[in-house]
Amino acid sequence: MNRIERIAAILIQLQSKKIVKGQDIANRFAISLRTVYRDMKVLEESGVPIISEAGIGYSLMDGYRLPPITFTKEEAIAFLTAEKMIEKLTDASTYRVYQSALFKIKAVLSKEDKEQVEKMNSSIEIVKNPYLTQAEDTSDHIQIILDCIARKHRLEIEYFAQHNQQKSTRSIEPIGIFLMYNKWHLIAFCLLRKDYRNFRIDRIVTSKHTGLAFSKTHPPLKTYLKVITKEEHTLHTVVIRVDNKYLKYLGDQKFYNGFVSEKKIKEQTEMTFLTTSIEGFARWYMMYGDFIELVSPISLKIRVKEIMTAIRKKIN
Repeated sequence: MNRIERIAAILIQLQSKKIVKGQDIANRFAISLRTVYRDMKVLEESGVPIISEAGIGYSLMDGYRLPPITFTKEEAIAFLTAEKMIEKLTDASTYRVYQSALFKIKAVLSKEDKEQVEKMNSSIEIVKNPYLTQAEDTSDHIQIILDCIARKHRLEIEYFAQHNQQKSTRSIEPIGIFLMYNKWHLIAFCLLRKDYRNFRIDRIVTSKHTGLAFSKTHPPLKTYLKVITKEEHTLHTVVIRVDNKYLKYLGDQKFYNGFVSEKKIKEQTEMTFLTTSIEGFARWYMMYGDFIELVSPISLKIRVKEIMTAIRKKIN
């Protein structure tokens, strides 16, 4: 990207947010802050009304707008790829909103680019992971949740708790959503529990606006994600040995259970895994236990024996 292209891109970035930090611009284009200052000076000298606040960032004077933006073919294809992901990984209402935005993007493309983007549509697809369970609930909650987050309004939900198989009505203050292991989650302050909770969005039965403002200011979503990801990434090293003639039966499933490496040992293959769940690995192992030798850890061997004992009692 040459300097003229970069300065034009910076101007578009300035329109995308109320305030843009100089360091954010520097990180995006891999340039120094000194170069950012020079580029901003060029924009000011060209007549762009930029407001600069030391220690805060840059913004455009209210009312200043660029003429309608055009998109390159490559940018349009990137949006098309994102559409496929949104269709598979979000709810119907979010997909409809994105589709509406994509129509506007396609509308400003040249005729030739429109034809090429249309051809690419059949060449991009997102296939859901067959080894991960899919959400059964198809209700539209994400847009309602995001609207309440933006307005800082409370949300009332009817929630199905997996641990006790019961529904409860909660008044919550939503903070943010995230996708993990093919499931959408909502972090919110629960007024019933007087604490922050992680709600699975596919377990929300109903959701509605209350119009009531938040009771207090909440920390950003990243604060809670650091705790969640730390808990999720307490990893256990597992070592197994598999007879070579049976390796084909494990297939791609080994990758979904934390496969790291393998080495040949005569007629066996020793495989190393990193797993977040001894319980989950124990149950996966038992599907193939007759031809897999457990090497370590001891905790996994103990859990497998416990499960086998419980099974024998039920069979007898």
